[in-house]
Formats: sequence, C-alpha cells, structure tokens
Amino acid sequence: MTTTARFDLKLDAQDKDMLSRAAGLMGTTMAGFVRSAAKEKAQALLQQEAQIALTARDFRQLQSAIAGAFTPNPALQKALKAAAKVKRA
Repeated sequence: MTTTARFDLKLDAQDKDMLSRAAGLMGTTMAGFVRSAAKEKAQALLQQEAQIALTARDFRQLQSAIAGAFTPNPALQKALKAAAKVKRA
C-alpha cells in the first residue's frame, strides 16, 4: 500500500514564474517538476555523502594497511585470551 505525504512550499512570485516556465518546457506540472528536481538533487547529495575521497597518498597508505600483517593491540590480545578460556571451560 502506497501512502502519499504532503509538502507545502512558499515561493516568491519570480521563483514561481521561473519554475512554472521550466515545468512547461519539460511538459509537466510545476509540482511534478519540483518533485523531480528535488529528488534528483537529493539523490546526488546522498550519493556524494556516501562516498569517501582519498588522495593518492592516502589510498596507498590504506592499501598498505589492509594488505599488511595484522597485529592485535594489547586490549584485543587480552580479550582473545579471555575468550579462549571461556571456550575451553
């Protein structure tokens, strides 16, 4: 079942006229034009936010860290020993 949510938007006369003309050029309603433009912008922003950009140097360091041998820190070593004791008991 699809539900519809309402969103009201106040515009000044110039912005409304501009959106109305653009919607006409696209062959859609003003509401359809605004909805489409807002979704497009939101998707682009969310995709951009989900990406991580690294410099070439940072990428090489990340690759090196991932590919290198892993050495547990003292806290992890302690936790691993405690887990092994529990497993044997």
